Amino acid sequence: MKCNSFWAAVATALATLAIAVVPPQSAQAQTYSVLYSFHGKHGKNPEAGLIQDKKGNLYGTTVSGGNYKQGTVFELKSDGKEKLLYSFTGADGANPFAGLLRDSAGNLYGTTEEGGDLNCNSYWGCGTVFKVDRSGKETVLYNFTGGADGAKPNAGLVRDSAGNLYGTTQEGGTDGGTHGCGVVFKLDTTGAETVLHAFTGGADGDYPLAGLLRDSAGNLYGTTYFGGTHGYGVVFKLKANGKEKVLYSFTGAADGAEPYAGLVRDSAGNLYGTTQRGGTLSESCEDGCGVVFKLDTTGAETVLYSFTGGVDGACPDGGLVRDSAGNLYSTTLYGGAYGMGVAFRLDTTGAETVLHSFAGPWKGGPDGAGPVAGLLRDSAGNLYGTTGNGGAYGDGVVFKITPQ
Repeated sequence: MKCNSFWAAVATALATLAIAVVPPQSAQAQTYSVLYSFHGKHGKNPEAGLIQDKKGNLYGTTVSGGNYKQGTVFELKSDGKEKLLYSFTGADGANPFAGLLRDSAGNLYGTTEEGGDLNCNSYWGCGTVFKVDRSGKETVLYNFTGGADGAKPNAGLVRDSAGNLYGTTQEGGTDGGTHGCGVVFKLDTTGAETVLHAFTGGADGDYPLAGLLRDSAGNLYGTTYFGGTHGYGVVFKLKANGKEKVLYSFTGAADGAEPYAGLVRDSAGNLYGTTQRGGTLSESCEDGCGVVFKLDTTGAETVLYSFTGGVDGACPDGGLVRDSAGNLYSTTLYGGAYGMGVAFRLDTTGAETVLHSFAGPWKGGPDGAGPVAGLLRDSAGNLYGTTGNGGAYGDGVVFKITPQ
């Protein structure tokens, strides 16, 4: 799913360190700090983004670690203390790659890619939708079977005013391949699932890894990693009546390829996102290092930025966050001064600023390496995120970038 494995990238960075260590063009008025370094039973390898409550507490998931090594749900208080809210056992879910959704009562909702009912079509389980209440009690809201209902949700959820949950699974559904091509689903408050769309693997898309964006009319927007006219993924709209419309099919060339993350939308209805590959070809990325794109309401795509694989970053896995001025913020998995990824800002002219270049082990510091998810931005302009690796114990970190 990723451009390359993380440790393969480490080996490449080691081989090219002499030329890779170039001072990045970075924002001068930023302060980077590690809020927490994960280790063992407190969680390992966070690959999802964060959410924040009104008190400034942060909530997220780790893919592994915890009491049973199957992943965790955690809270990071504003004073920097981590609280383990839940450790997955496997039967109740395992390996949450996605972030969380929080309701007004403080309940947390999410998905696990594996675990759940082991009688499904996968040895490790087909994944779950879960709820963790304020006391730390977990409830499995739905167990995927790996059939028409879907399998292995990689992304988080959105919720409507009635409490219904919406999401995607990367597999299952219509059997357009060995394991199906994925679905868009709705889960009502009784736990009943409705498949809103089952991807066929053709022009309509294949393998939706990202979550959904929902507008006020109930339309859902998302991406698929593969499929489409050219096989390099699509941007789609699913109307409230369940009819899918492909808004854009990536060609795999300068326009981008294989969108891993979801979308953001401005007040005019324009959509913004990232692709993991495609864009300008370079020695660093023979298939392109990914792009940031805009899709207007007519379906016309504009590439806002094409990564080169140098100090500017490579392979953006995370989604975007947009401020009131129209600036976009996110991360790249690789690239940067040390090859371990960057956090960046893209202004409305398309100029990129590297806010932080992750050093991983190269500087002997615990700043983190390999950010998979995008960023959370608070009202003061602070940015929060996670890295899947690095930190004091090598198991990932929660970080903060503060404007000065």
